[in-house]
Amino acid sequence: MGVQELQNYEDRTLLIVDDDEPFRQRLARAMENRGFDVMTASSVREGIDAANVGSPAFAVLDLRLSDGSGLDIVPVIQETRPESRIVMLTGYGNIATAVAAVKAGALDYLAKPADADAIEAALLANGDSLPPPPENPMSADRVRWEHIQRVYEQCDRNVSETARRLNMHRRTLQRILSKRAPREAPPENV
Repeated sequence: MGVQELQNYEDRTLLIVDDDEPFRQRLARAMENRGFDVMTASSVREGIDAANVGSPAFAVLDLRLSDGSGLDIVPVIQETRPESRIVMLTGYGNIATAVAAVKAGALDYLAKPADADAIEAALLANGDSLPPPPENPMSADRVRWEHIQRVYEQCDRNVSETARRLNMHRRTLQRILSKRAPREAPPENV
């Protein structure tokens, strides 16, 4: 894949919207090295402005931004460029937000930390086949922990409300919240 496959696209403009500045800058450099003409923004407002001005052929949007949701940028991009290829990124991967992203018009949905290779593969996917599985996917324990943390944050860090919504005993939830995230095992050489 890469620059050679990107040559199939005449317009290589890419809009990256993420409020994590170091991540946004690293991703912008990596995508420029892969042949994209990159524009960046750090908020929904800046993303909408950039989409209206630049009409990008590709976009990588963070779902959760400081001033709203990256989903709010999708219709603006599609209005200016219906054939645009959009990938949503988020640190809180779950089925409901993946469905919302795809329904809004995103081509794919990737959980952070996604690397530039995975993002490029999603942007350039032909849609006929599933992307290859990740080299080192999150463990089931880590996925569970991430889900609990996300619900806890959505409940404004209210343990009782989180426990009720997760249908779990309050003390059990408190024990889980007091622990660190499960460690990811290093990939095994097979």
